[in-house]
Amino acid sequence: MAKHGAARDDAHAQDTARGGGIRRSPARKPGELDRLIHERLRLGIVSALAVNDSLSFSDLKKLMKTTDGNLSVHARKLEEADYITCTKSFEGRMPKTQYRLTAIGRRALERYLDHMEALIRATRDR
Repeated sequence: MAKHGAARDDAHAQDTARGGGIRRSPARKPGELDRLIHERLRLGIVSALAVNDSLSFSDLKKLMKTTDGNLSVHARKLEEADYITCTKSFEGRMPKTQYRLTAIGRRALERYLDHMEALIRATRDR
């Protein structure tokens, strides 16, 4: 399952490098805050996945203390931007949804954290 996400990241990176890929994450001007992960729940999802190889839907729901519908909506937005991948399988007869952070998502989180650190530094230096 991890190979699928990694292959998708590689394919996306190659397409983007060639200029032929469709980048689904929103276009931002340099220095502009990534509004997609600035939202509290989406930042929580990305942060939780940054420190775990993968998390199930149930794990994320418990960590974020949110509803099924709310988690689904925000996870889907991150998935559409290629920030996370979602794989569905069955454990016996029970459906299982597993999320992973992509390389694109990790870079977006790092840029976001750098941006926030710069804002904090600038504010404290005044």
